[in-house]
Amino acid sequence: MRCASEESNMKKGYWVVRAVINNKNAYSKYVQLATNIVQKFNGRFIVRGGNQKEVEGSGYDRTVVVEFNSYNDALACYESSEYQSALIHVKNSSKRLFCVVEES
Repeated sequence: MRCASEESNMKKGYWVVRAVINNKNAYSKYVQLATNIVQKFNGRFIVRGGNQKEVEGSGYDRTVVVEFNSYNDALACYESSEYQSALIHVKNSSKRLFCVVEES
């Protein structure tokens, strides 16, 4: 068990996802599954779609940012068997760039 001071020193982890959705029905199945999985890992959606303007480069119409308590939690969520199973709904419904990033 971690003490409070250790937890306050941990750097947060983030998922940063850029996507083009080409099949909204199939992708919505992924969104439902991923929402529940992210919550199990104490993730919090900071950005989930919404208005955006690409000012350098283009090609993605959706941006999602999820915050986790730590980088390791963000990786563990992505690598979990539940999340990996949910990705079946992504393969043919979207094109994505997906990064797991540690807070600086």
